[in-house]
Order: sequence, then structure tokens, then C-alpha cells
Amino acid sequence: MIVPNTLFGGRYEVLEHVGAGGMQDVYRAKDNFLGGEVALKTPQPGQKTRRFQASAVIAGKVNHHNVAKTLDYFEENGKVYLIEEFVNGQTLEDKIQHRDFLDPHLAARTLHLLAKGIRASHLQGVIHRDLKPSNIMIDSSAGIEELKITDFGIATFTEEVFNEEAQSGDITRSTSGTVKGALPFMAPEMMFRKKGDQLTCAIDIWSIGAMMFKLMAGEYPFGVFLDAAVNVKNQERLDWPAFMTDNPQFAPLCRELQSIVDSCLEYDPAKRPTADGLVKMCQNLCYQTSSRHKATVYRLIQNGYSGFAKGRDHDVFFSVHSLYGAKSVQNGSLISYSKFPGQPNDRAHPVIIEK
Repeated sequence: MIVPNTLFGGRYEVLEHVGAGGMQDVYRAKDNFLGGEVALKTPQPGQKTRRFQASAVIAGKVNHHNVAKTLDYFEENGKVYLIEEFVNGQTLEDKIQHRDFLDPHLAARTLHLLAKGIRASHLQGVIHRDLKPSNIMIDSSAGIEELKITDFGIATFTEEVFNEEAQSGDITRSTSGTVKGALPFMAPEMMFRKKGDQLTCAIDIWSIGAMMFKLMAGEYPFGVFLDAAVNVKNQERLDWPAFMTDNPQFAPLCRELQSIVDSCLEYDPAKRPTADGLVKMCQNLCYQTSSRHKATVYRLIQNGYSGFAKGRDHDVFFSVHSLYGAKSVQNGSLISYSKFPGQPNDRAHPVIIEK
């Protein structure tokens, strides 16, 4: 573990350790030359580094608002370091720990932003290879105002691990934490690849579909770890849950999203949309992008048909018709929502119950 105030590359001063994955440690650092904060990433002990420089060069080609920019690469004292744009917030994986699923409006926005970022990378000929919620950074708001796909350099580097696992036998039975964490979102042609198989951009599209299924349904489409591999091979995917279309206010958008995700999870890579096609599908969706807020329900009226909630600086009124994924709510429940003008209180819609 790198201690705070350690200087690297003559300019990057480590401030704190902010995360670790199966491949890397991540630190928040200060760029003493240009000012501002960056993410300093380095492979964990034991990881091979021979492709790390090439991965950094490849990742540096991608420049888009929904992609964390690769800024620098250097070697020092026999170790390698990648400098990336620092995103002050949380991962999408952390976000979904506080709720069972996203409402369709927030899901549509998330899908649209993901598609834009991946389109930018595919236009540069860069395949991410390891898309999953822990590699997606978002802001700390109640909604998703900002989204950036991270770890293009690390993910390209991770390809080396996937290659070695595939050559050593059955990748789906790997004990590698990196591989196991990727399996729920890994395309079938990646899982069951043979030596010499060429992977295409379609693997990223599958991963987006698998992520969106998890975000929308609250369940992994094929399960986790070895179960995911078995179910993908047998083409046994979970059905969409009924709650998504139970409420007439949300059913049309939910059905459109389900159709898009279904197309991303086509077993034949050639049948999946391109990233550009995915962006165009999202452009045809009608979803609202208002800021989200959080509040605590403190008063129910009309036998629970509607109620009031108190936020940090406002009260809101809501109807159960605006509640997504549930038919009722209890006093003391924490909810998230968008708010719209109303008298005597603003109106909340859509409303999601937080964990």
C-alpha cells in the first residue's frame, strides 16, 4: 500500500487509497504540475505488466465526456503506473447497493450515457472487454447526473489474463477473482472462446445488456460465477419481472427498454446492435432527466394512497401511482424522486424506495 504524500513521476502526490479490484490499486493523487486531482492506478503485486504500456496507449485514444480520460503512463523503480481522470463520486456497483433496481427513466438515462461512451471507444477501434458496474463511475447525487466508463487501460490489460485462462482450459471454471467478477457480464463468445478466436465490439454490447438487466430487474440475467456460464451456455436467461410493467405509467418505457436490452443479449454477436445503433435506439426513448432528491416519508393520507416526505430543504407530496416497483410505502421510508412544481407542495415522480 502506498502511503500518503508519496511522490511519483516527479509530479503525482498520493493523497489516499480509494479502491482496489482484482487487477489494480487506485489512489487519489494531486498533479503538482498542472494542479487538480487525478487517479493513480497500478497493478497489484503478482500481476503481469508487459502489456500495461500498450494498453495505456490504446486507452488514450478515447476522448469522450462519458469516458474517464487516460492522461499519462510511466514506469518507476520497476513498477508501472497509469494516470487517469479522477471522478469524484461512486461506482455504479456502489449505487445499486442502496436500491433494488432503477426506475425506467433513470435506467434509460444510464443506458444512453453508457452507449455514448462505448460508441466513442468503438469508433477508435478500442474494445473495453471488461464492462461491469464496478468499472462505471457516477456522481454522488440521488440520481445519475454524470457517468464515466473507467479502466479502458486496465481492461485492455485484463485481456491478457482472460487469454491465459482460456489457453489453460475452461475460462468459466477459473478461480481468478478478475474472471469470476466479470462472468455475470461476459459475452458467450468470450466465455467459450478458443485459441485464435477473434473478439469483436459485440462483446461490449452484451456486457451493457447484462448490466442493464441487473439495474432494471434487480437480478443477474444468468446468475453469478459458474452458474452464469452454465446458464449462458444453455441459453437460460431470467424472465423480466412482472413489476416492471404492472404500473401503466411506467409500462411503455419499460417495454421499450426491455426490447433494447433483449437485442443486446442476442447469443449471436452479429444480431446485436452496434454501439452507434444503440445510441440511436436510446435517442428515440422518451425519458425525463430532472435532478433526483431524497426524502423521508413522514405522513400518509387517504389510507396510504398518497403522502408527504421531508427532504433536506423541502417537502414533497406523492401518490402511490408514482411509486415504481412497489404498491405501497411506509412512514419512515427513505425515497428518491424527481420533483415538479405544485401547490402547496412540489410533486414527486417517479418515486423509488431506497434500502
